[in-house]
Amino acid sequence: MITVKEAISKSELTDFVKFPMKLYRDNPYFVPPLINDELAAFDKKNNPAFDHAEAQFYLAYRGKEIVGRVAAIVNWQEVNEQKKSKVRFGWFDVIDDIEVTKALLQKVYELGRKHQLAMVEGPIGFSNLDKVGALTFGYDELGTAVTWYNAPYYITHLEQLGFQTEKEYIESTFLVKDVDPEPLYRGEELVKKRYGVYSKNFDRTADIMPYVDQMFDLFNESYKNLASFVAVSERQKEFFKKKYISFINPEYIKFVFNSQNQMIAFAIVMPGYAQALQKANGKLFPFGIFHLLKARKSSKDAVFYLIGIAPEYQNKGVTALIMSEFYRTVIKKGVERCIRTPELAENQAIHLLWRNFNPKVTARRKTFSILLENLKS
Repeated sequence: MITVKEAISKSELTDFVKFPMKLYRDNPYFVPPLINDELAAFDKKNNPAFDHAEAQFYLAYRGKEIVGRVAAIVNWQEVNEQKKSKVRFGWFDVIDDIEVTKALLQKVYELGRKHQLAMVEGPIGFSNLDKVGALTFGYDELGTAVTWYNAPYYITHLEQLGFQTEKEYIESTFLVKDVDPEPLYRGEELVKKRYGVYSKNFDRTADIMPYVDQMFDLFNESYKNLASFVAVSERQKEFFKKKYISFINPEYIKFVFNSQNQMIAFAIVMPGYAQALQKANGKLFPFGIFHLLKARKSSKDAVFYLIGIAPEYQNKGVTALIMSEFYRTVIKKGVERCIRTPELAENQAIHLLWRNFNPKVTARRKTFSILLENLKS
């Protein structure tokens, strides 16, 4: 018999975080999160996502054994401002038993019906800066610190329950040795002369901080026309500063400004933390911190996390400036491989950035949706 219980206490939420680590403990492609990091994200007093969202966290049990988990989420900015009548589900992990999936998703349906919402979509987090999508291709590729891993049967379960594809995302990699920098350098000089733009590079995290709010404002402007985009709030800016910026090597952050000193483009690249996180196994101390610090300084992988360009500067070659700066940095740091995190398949502007890098698609993922009216009560 399967029972589902809401995880409320710290002990229950810790079990919630640890479940996929148990489920995939022998899987070489699974990248565990930092346990305390996840718990902080689920703390309604700590995470500003809860200013505009509500979430319930559920664990499924067979007897005393945990066999699944899911978060049921309503992003009220999405519902009220974008008029998207949707309940989300995320942090979805189950054993290969469709009855467990049914029992967990029933809790998501209940939250949707409680608020008279029309549809369900997932897996997806609180906001656009959270993890997104279930793997549909690339199960034998090492994940990243900013993606979920799942077995193929997750997709089978969802499709058998009537879910259909809502959005598709792609991930890809390219090798630094395959990049010809000369076209980038030529484009860089051309765009500097034509538009009077310039870039800033950094060696210290403290020097980046005065620009981070501008970066998030530009992020909001760059992505506002994409499906289901929810703007980053002022409190979320502060939260993400603490959560992410300190983990990023400052040499991997690039800002571009126009002649009026207004930020018009940014790019954030993270060192590849996947193997370090596997060694840390969810714990920062006593030894996890050393693995992460080593990766921060000398990882052979670089993970492209966020890129944004002001709409009026898109298709004007500004990306040549960004990519030239990154090429110089990755060569200096001895990086061998660059990884693109999930990007919407429909976001052609982003895909065009990489057309000269010969990228190889290594993973695909999707979110799935269903109308609540099509479900039995």
